[in-house]
Amino acid sequence: MSGKYDSQKQRDEMEYREFCLSLPDWVEGALSKNGRTFEHVEERMRLVIELAQLNIEHETGGPFGAGIFEQESGKLLAVGVNTVTGSNCSIAHAEISAIGIAQRITGKYDLGGQGMPAYELVTSCEPCVMCLGGVLWSGVQRLVCGARGEDAYSIGFDEGPKPADWVKSLEDRGIEVLRDVLREQAKSVLIKYRDSGGPIYNARQAKKA
Repeated sequence: MSGKYDSQKQRDEMEYREFCLSLPDWVEGALSKNGRTFEHVEERMRLVIELAQLNIEHETGGPFGAGIFEQESGKLLAVGVNTVTGSNCSIAHAEISAIGIAQRITGKYDLGGQGMPAYELVTSCEPCVMCLGGVLWSGVQRLVCGARGEDAYSIGFDEGPKPADWVKSLEDRGIEVLRDVLREQAKSVLIKYRDSGGPIYNARQAKKA
């Protein structure tokens, strides 16, 4: 009896000590189909847009995908998709997941550390205010964006109070920013999500109504 009690107690305690974000099962199959090296930036963007689209089709989260690549070779290190609704976690954005997985794989909290290749974060939509902070601390040396923040805002998502000069703020810290890569394709995924009735989740919606 004591052993059973101790086991339950340990499980209860773990709830307060463990935090984990996982990607949906279908992601592995999508990556196997596409390969692991993407020479051109448009190829990298097509991958993350496809992940965003598949996330809608599988109903596993919002219309956003991201990936971290070696900038020079195009080798894929990690991907992420938005899993906010499935995980009941407001920070489970595609960029945050991709950064976290990349850091776990490399065993480094700084992806720009000494001896590391130059990594870039490719995301189907410009980062929200939270993910902007994540980019700053991640160590990536380039940010590549598809849709713009206003494209996400236009379908109801709240991107937060980003500074108007957020691009310059990244560039001042040595992070190159490339915008509007396949913007229309990335934007179309957002529109499909809205038209399909996907939940537009903003924590302050009720208070605005």
